[in-house]
Amino acid sequence: MENQQEGPERQEGGPERRGRVRRVVTAAVAGCAVLGGVSALLPWEWPGGASAPSPGAPALAAVGAGVPAALPDLAELVAERERRLRAHPEDAASWAVLGAAYVEQGRRLADPAYYPRAERALRRSLAVRPKRNTPALAGLAALANARRDFPGARRWGEAALAAQPRRWATYPLLIEACTGLGEHRAAERMLERLRELRSGPAVLARAAAVYRDSGRREDAAAALADAAAGAGTPAERAAYLERAGQLAFERGDPEVALRHFEEAVRLDPDQRAARAGQGRALAALGRTAAAVRAYRAALDGQPRPEYALELGELYEALGRPEAAREQYRLLRQRVRTAAAGGADEELVLGRFEADHGDPRAAVRRLRAEWRRQPGTDVADALGWALHRAGRSEEALWFARRATEEERGGAVRSAAHMYHRGVIERALERYGAARRHLAEALRINPEFSPLHAPLARAAREALGEPPDEDVPEMEGQ
Repeated sequence: MENQQEGPERQEGGPERRGRVRRVVTAAVAGCAVLGGVSALLPWEWPGGASAPSPGAPALAAVGAGVPAALPDLAELVAERERRLRAHPEDAASWAVLGAAYVEQGRRLADPAYYPRAERALRRSLAVRPKRNTPALAGLAALANARRDFPGARRWGEAALAAQPRRWATYPLLIEACTGLGEHRAAERMLERLRELRSGPAVLARAAAVYRDSGRREDAAAALADAAAGAGTPAERAAYLERAGQLAFERGDPEVALRHFEEAVRLDPDQRAARAGQGRALAALGRTAAAVRAYRAALDGQPRPEYALELGELYEALGRPEAAREQYRLLRQRVRTAAAGGADEELVLGRFEADHGDPRAAVRRLRAEWRRQPGTDVADALGWALHRAGRSEEALWFARRATEEERGGAVRSAAHMYHRGVIERALERYGAARRHLAEALRINPEFSPLHAPLARAAREALGEPPDEDVPEMEGQ
């Protein structure tokens, strides 16, 4: 609790009022599951735990259910828990709630400075209550996911599950961790268990993410539509609409994506991921001036390094190299800031280095990332970095891993297919290159303002296949 003013504890009312608040908040939580990694850290899980706070009650309901909270409500919850803990420093439940709220603030604001605060709060909760403290264990799993430490998230999530096996809110944490580790079948098994224990909008949203990663885009879109329709708050509905916009953009429908993003921003002006999505969709539609404004709005409230990379590449496509370099400088600065907060941004930095910096440095970074957490996105980025560093033969193994379903690459990504096609072209595997470049442009013909034109040029340079194409060797 930093930079706080001391003050009297807020009076929380008598038993009758506390009972009413409990019933209201519990009703708000019912049917929800985790989205974005924060577990159900409800203070009334322990006998004698802290009662629900009045000013932060909406955010407590959201954070407790693992769904997005409005930023003003989240700030109220943090302030209330900090005040309570000054008067009751041995309240393990409130330490766990505070840690979870810090994690969510760090995510929403893209500010890794919240993560050390979250870790201190969650570890203090464990120190006060070392046994069967499932909320603190789950909170540490959520924190690890936020930092992109997926092995750590799995360890903490498994510890939480061992302490309380039927606690439904632990499963989404493990699903996120397994996805980051490339363990998609394990994620699917955990989703099945989650759906046995719970239902509701956020469970649907989590299911949509698993469906998307397994190539089931229509199922993912339907689940997100149902999640948005059933969301309990504007901030929650905006988060699901932002996910729906991402999915629409990935499948090459920027107009539908833009509608989802615009509605998300209308519902929650602090939904900066949706503003970045607007930039992506507007660029695909050729509305580049508006795209630049949308990206800048996103970066103003959530300066994520991947947004800086996307805006920098848009500037490059527009022939504005100085503006692009400024965004790349911001990217490097944000990666350093993230590292200071214990967050891992090696993936985005590796992608940047491969295309705009030192490909050999990208290989070193991404190879270390692959050893630690071999997910699909890391496979794609490492394969591309190897190709850019002149090692296309080795690169092809990783490109296949990122694009072939039997190897874990079921996501239908235009960028992944583009990378594979270019690598195959460099290896003179022209038939395979032609197929995969064409597939990239079928999936999303405007997947990147910088790389989509290069994909079209590479496909055109390969020409049409001969009338009787010679079959390629197996495995090519």
